[in-house]
Amino acid sequence: MSEKRLAGKIAVIVGAGQQAGETVGNGKAVAVRFAQEGASLLLVDINEEAARETLRAVQDCGAQAAVLRADITHEEDCRQIIQACVERFGKIDILHNNVGRSLGDRPTMEMPIDAWDAIMDMNIKGMFMTCKHALRQFVAQGSGCIINTSSTSSLSARPTVAYKTSKGAVNTLTQHIASENARHGIRANVILPGLIDTPMAIERRARERNISRETVRQERDALVPMGCMGTAWDVANAALFLASDEARYITGVLLPVDGGLLLKRG
Repeated sequence: MSEKRLAGKIAVIVGAGQQAGETVGNGKAVAVRFAQEGASLLLVDINEEAARETLRAVQDCGAQAAVLRADITHEEDCRQIIQACVERFGKIDILHNNVGRSLGDRPTMEMPIDAWDAIMDMNIKGMFMTCKHALRQFVAQGSGCIINTSSTSSLSARPTVAYKTSKGAVNTLTQHIASENARHGIRANVILPGLIDTPMAIERRARERNISRETVRQERDALVPMGCMGTAWDVANAALFLASDEARYITGVLLPVDGGLLLKRG
């Protein structure tokens, strides 16, 4: 049997829990795929019980794992994420940032400042802070891999301003980190999910519009050139590739996982 692709690797998954729903979320799927391929995991989420659900799933795969509750909008929590990982596992090889929100977004002239700040704090400020503290450890080690989650919204026309702007900033931040730290043996890449069938994508839209989940799915499927939304497993497999040694010569890349959606929207 060939060696597992992440054997001996230590990964931090930020946003490892998920909302309740009928399908798996991106963070949980990434955690499971990393576990299946031999990684040990620190599962980070503001909702500790959601992270513990993911813990049970990765333990079923035989992985060593621990849970940490953290709010990435606070820098001390971001510092403690990296410290906790190193104290528990001795190092950190992979930082996967999967936290984001769009709740409260509006067209530019209608955008409340408090909603703007909340989206920016979570989507870009929090990611900057987790990367900042991981980089200190990565530079000391002489190696490390960062995978940040953006969105195809960052590269396409959208009706609202804050989510798109924050995800565009994720792209730029990650490319800067890649350029700045390549000499230290550190890679940084971005995944841009398109329309993905996750609880975060489906549940709120069905609730806010008072329509069925299936109607939401049919509407979203119709927008994708390949004929249907992707799943969190599609995102997880992209993350697995970028985290693995198969991608050892890849850095600064924006990788769409979108069924061709950007071919229409770009």
